[in-house]
Amino acid sequence: MRTYKYYDFIMAAFVCVLLCSNLIGAAKAAEVTLPLLGTVTFSAGVLFFPISYIFGDILTEVYGYGRDRRVVWAGFGALAFASVMSIVVLSLPAASDPFNSGYQGHLEAVFGNAPRIMIGSILAFWCGSFANSFVLAKMKIWTNGKHLWTRTIGSTLVGEAVDSGLFYFIAFYGIWPLKQVIAITIAQYFLKTGWEIVMTPVTYRVVAFLKKKEAEDYYDRNTNFTPFKLS
Repeated sequence: MRTYKYYDFIMAAFVCVLLCSNLIGAAKAAEVTLPLLGTVTFSAGVLFFPISYIFGDILTEVYGYGRDRRVVWAGFGALAFASVMSIVVLSLPAASDPFNSGYQGHLEAVFGNAPRIMIGSILAFWCGSFANSFVLAKMKIWTNGKHLWTRTIGSTLVGEAVDSGLFYFIAFYGIWPLKQVIAITIAQYFLKTGWEIVMTPVTYRVVAFLKKKEAEDYYDRNTNFTPFKLS
């Protein structure tokens, strides 16, 4: 297999963004007032989580579906480990001093996600990321490598639909009213895909840079698209 100068750095950046957006931003609900739309409530992690899809687009476009598949599995493993670690750390009894007794409550508020939320987050990421990569790889062949924006945006429309739909229904169906689940799913979906559209010029520049430096522009014409491989 070929070795690449920047592939490992992009993998590390992808996993970093994925973990931070799920651990830091997911627990906070933010509100902004937008023209025409009024007040919009959203998870703060939405501002950063779509960057992981941009990395997925870049990896598939430059290195191919197979190498993006390895990165998705790395992110899946990191999320799973972070979930297990949070459960273990929170289950340990806190020291009896006033600081640690109070600090335990803060940790539980931030990292004590319910099992359904953790499972929903991991499964939604896994399914959405592979859907995104698959669509982009196929569209690259259909377009013969032209019109990059059509496949970065098109793949994100599919991937984010899978991600948002799975996460909110796994995590909150039966807890929130169905109308609220649907409304928040739709709002998050448009916020995420809108972020992808805004970042399209940046994606173009990064893709052009990597294709030139790595001397790679992979087409998945004979790729086995099963997600259950690392090679």
